[in-house]
Amino acid sequence: MSRAALYGMVFGLLGLSAPASAEICTRDDVPAATLLLPYFEVDLGNPNGVTTLFSVNNAFTDPVVAKAEIWSDLGVALGGFNLYLDGFDVQSINLRDVLNCNLPNTPPPPGSPFSGSCASAFPPPAFLCSTTTYQTALTGKAVPALSGCAGLDHGDNIARGYLTVDVVNGCTTEFPGNTGYFGPGGTGVASNRNALWGDYFYLNPSLNLTDGEMLVHIEASATNPETSVAGQSTFYGKFVNWTGADNREPLPSTYGVRFFNGGAFSGGTNLRVWRDSKIQQGAFKCGTTPPWYPLGQQAIFLFDEQAHSASPGAAKPFPAVAQRVHVGGTALPVPYTFGWLILGLDDTVPLAPGVPPEDPNRAQAWVGAEMAANGRFSAGFNAMHYNNACTGVIPEP
Repeated sequence: MSRAALYGMVFGLLGLSAPASAEICTRDDVPAATLLLPYFEVDLGNPNGVTTLFSVNNAFTDPVVAKAEIWSDLGVALGGFNLYLDGFDVQSINLRDVLNCNLPNTPPPPGSPFSGSCASAFPPPAFLCSTTTYQTALTGKAVPALSGCAGLDHGDNIARGYLTVDVVNGCTTEFPGNTGYFGPGGTGVASNRNALWGDYFYLNPSLNLTDGEMLVHIEASATNPETSVAGQSTFYGKFVNWTGADNREPLPSTYGVRFFNGGAFSGGTNLRVWRDSKIQQGAFKCGTTPPWYPLGQQAIFLFDEQAHSASPGAAKPFPAVAQRVHVGGTALPVPYTFGWLILGLDDTVPLAPGVPPEDPNRAQAWVGAEMAANGRFSAGFNAMHYNNACTGVIPEP
């Protein structure tokens, strides 16, 4: 079948390739302008250890360029790379390759509208990547290029952090904190085209475990007042002084998630949690942590399957921007073998400048879970969100 004929069939299926109709501020897996990989791990010392895979997909026929940015677990931007995606294209990426500076090489074809801006982007030039920067920064070690540290040192050789992918108007080395990255109606470096979708997987061959989920899909709108009016919470709000210039919908802050804790399965549940510190974080003095660390929370409630309740105490189990926390461990002790949690992750960060006046306490977040048992199975899933992403209100049943 010719490509033209195939496109014709797909057009019919998609209603002439019109963008999916989705509701801003509702968490839904639809084509989006920004994708979030909320947490990743790569074992740098063991090629058969844990790694993280993800894909970036173009939902429509028109080509797009996407900019991926790598962030430490404390929210320090470390650099990134461009992806050219033809119509309905897919790029699958192993973060182990990226951290070893084997960056994707996806040049646009001759005559593409992106050929000009991408002429020097493919193959990726050496300055776009430094194994020293990536690997030392993501393991909490001193980075000479940053004159300091960027992440937490867990005492192992596992790189930890998160990743964002934005639709952009051309190949770029800029990142969301740079002036001009966001412009009116998506006319800056970043575009407002809701064209991307993707998924991710955690793979640990040495333990015979893998699980995955959809990436977090974040839509853009320059006309919805919740994402375009100054003073509102938006996903990149801290980078635009909460003016709404990024036009990205925010994430919710209150979640419900099930767990099991040992028992007959000889396994348990880990939570993968991304949070917004509400502060643009740069490198900091090694041996210290940023002044906002650790992040707190509004409340955590524990229940067993018979609705008995307990409290985890005054602990702050999710102190960083990106982390994996074991349910039943020292950070998050639970008295039940089976049950569920309500996580109210709003937090007032006193040092955060110019927080949204509509609700200074609001702090967007994302929660996912993995359940694993004795090396026999693992399953990943996203937590249920309680509140509306924009208003912060938990709807009445």
